[in-house]
Amino acid sequence: MRYQRGFTLTGLIAWGVVLFFVAVLSVKVVPEVIDFYKIKKAVASTAMQADGRTVPEIRDIFDRLANVDSINTIKGSDLDIYKEGNAVVVAFAYETRIPLFYNVSLMIDFQGASRGR
Repeated sequence: MRYQRGFTLTGLIAWGVVLFFVAVLSVKVVPEVIDFYKIKKAVASTAMQADGRTVPEIRDIFDRLANVDSINTIKGSDLDIYKEGNAVVVAFAYETRIPLFYNVSLMIDFQGASRGR
């Protein structure tokens, strides 16, 4: 006797629902992750140019780079700038809330730091 193989309608619907939620999550989360990497790149570039500059000048450098890359999530005033030894460290931290559906949201904490020369 041969056994039948394949999906049942219920199994197919269940997989469809799972794939739908994964697709919705991806569509909403990927732009935030891309924005995080743009911020990280701008912070790294800012840290490399920070040697010998004042804190307001470093914040201004970041604001100019953020303007070029269309970064609106954080501003230069949100950066933590401090020295470790002789190197300037530029750090940032922020959270973003991504509405998924109805009253369900996803909150992600982003943080990073970059050390200058």
